Amino acid sequence: MKITVVRSGGIAGISTSWEVTIDDRDDRDSWIGLIEQLPWGTAARTRAEPDRYSYRIRCARRQVTLAEQQLTGPWRELVERVQDAAG
Repeated sequence: MKITVVRSGGIAGISTSWEVTIDDRDDRDSWIGLIEQLPWGTAARTRAEPDRYSYRIRCARRQVTLAEQQLTGPWRELVERVQDAAG
């Protein structure tokens, strides 16, 4: 499974993306556990604030776009793990 995070917005409006494929990773089960606990169906898009980031997160067929202020709890953990794994 491929996990993609795209961060856009901010003062310069530049997009940055990170991607990790977890299929062959030793810690695959911990990734799956984190992905399964995310509130995919209840993550309503909040209006982004000026000069702040928005995050588009895609895992397999699921996708959500979150304003920076919504990036808390397991969402933040997932984004940080993807960023770390992608280098």
